[in-house]
Amino acid sequence: MKKVYIATIMLAAFITLSSFHFIKNTPHDVLQAAKAPEYREIAGKIKTGETLFDIFKKYKLEARELFQMKEASANVHKLRHLYPGQPYKIVLDDNNRINSFSYWINDDTVLNINNTNEGFYAEKTVVQYEKRIEYIGGTIKDNLVTSIGNENGGLLLALQLSDIFAWDIDFTTDIRNNDIYKMVVESLYLDGNFKKYGNIVAAEFINNGQTFQAYRYEINGKADYYNEEGKSVKKAFLKAPLNFRRISSFFSQGRKHPILKIYRPHHGLDYAAPTGTPVSVSGDGQVSFAGRKGQYGKLVVVEHRNGYKTYYGHLSKIAKGIKTGRQMEQGQLIGYVGSTGLATGPHLHYEMRINNKPLNPLSLKISQGKAVPEKMMADFIRHRDGINNKFAASKFKNIALAKNNVPLPSQ
Repeated sequence: MKKVYIATIMLAAFITLSSFHFIKNTPHDVLQAAKAPEYREIAGKIKTGETLFDIFKKYKLEARELFQMKEASANVHKLRHLYPGQPYKIVLDDNNRINSFSYWINDDTVLNINNTNEGFYAEKTVVQYEKRIEYIGGTIKDNLVTSIGNENGGLLLALQLSDIFAWDIDFTTDIRNNDIYKMVVESLYLDGNFKKYGNIVAAEFINNGQTFQAYRYEINGKADYYNEEGKSVKKAFLKAPLNFRRISSFFSQGRKHPILKIYRPHHGLDYAAPTGTPVSVSGDGQVSFAGRKGQYGKLVVVEHRNGYKTYYGHLSKIAKGIKTGRQMEQGQLIGYVGSTGLATGPHLHYEMRINNKPLNPLSLKISQGKAVPEKMMADFIRHRDGINNKFAASKFKNIALAKNNVPLPSQ
């Protein structure tokens, strides 16, 4: 009996040592593959009115895990702030438990929630795009948006270009057919696919025979646009408080009122635009009035330096937080186009006064902005000349004209 017991122990030891020898000599990646759980993905885009709870219910996921994810992301990005059209992805393990969740907050930021040994952990990550430089240009036909094209990122590119030259060109009244635009632009790619346009590195716009140039240049970590002389393109006032709309009524000392049918002064400009079109404050200043005022309807008045005031009338809605005493920065949202007060249709009534005397905004001459510091001018000139050489040597593609067989960025 003792011999049998000893033999059993020896056999067990042999099996154990053999097993150890097998594990020790088995490739690591083979062992990992044997242990690795299987994952599956649920991916899509948020639908109008859809919540994360609706998604969990649809795919029969654990509501308890949803609450844990909400707690983990509460101070990073609240999960109730999901917007239609934004992509999301849920990764599940073979027990149908959440391994990870990702949601594109916007084009540049992704919310990631991962299930760790210590529970769910949430963080925002910045999307790392590949930047490529492209040369885009063309001639104006009708308006800037139509000329550049509102697809393939063209609309936002047109808005960015108009913002750069907003102090010199009113894109409502100043541009002419056959005006010329050229841009050096950052194109942003992800996994080899074009996603959107980034910053305009430099731009040129020939308006009615006059050439305007702008170069993006960084000073003390802040990028801005400067003309060929190194002076900021920014001025005290924008030439117009909204983009790409027509003037339906000009400044006049004796205009026949469309409702009252009498002749009286019209001390402002009327910009015809759809209800809800955003209106921006044309210069830095302080709100001196925000509310309803007689024939103006919903009105915002802003006081600026040197005795200037600007009026924004007939608004459908005054922007949130705009009230008397509020400090405003040039270009900041002030309200939305409407037809409140005495108005025949949706438009913005834009008025400018100096020392309470009416002034035609189209006749205003504003001095140039700040210049590149003297100690940095040599570097700016090298930067400018390098870009000018690229302008001269490069072929500019027109992204709006597919009939020209110009290759568009891949989607």
